[in-house]
Amino acid sequence: MPLIFEGLNLEYGYRIDLLVERKRVIEVKSIESLNDVHFSQTLTYMKLGRYKLGLLIIFNMALLKNGIKRVINSGIWYPSYSLF
Repeated sequence: MPLIFEGLNLEYGYRIDLLVERKRVIEVKSIESLNDVHFSQTLTYMKLGRYKLGLLIIFNMALLKNGIKRVINSGIWYPSYSLF
């Protein structure tokens, strides 16, 4: 996701793992345990891209369905700078 701030263009400022139909952010992790920083990272991508829903998928689980967490961007926060 490119980021443009005060005329400075950061071509690869943020890297979303998967973006489905330009609507859903999918973050994929292979970690032992889930921390708040993982939710924060996903939520930051969602806020910057103005996406409402995302999934945080952790593969290090006995059952994959136990490692899927839904992330909702409930706050309407629109940055004053251009993203594209």
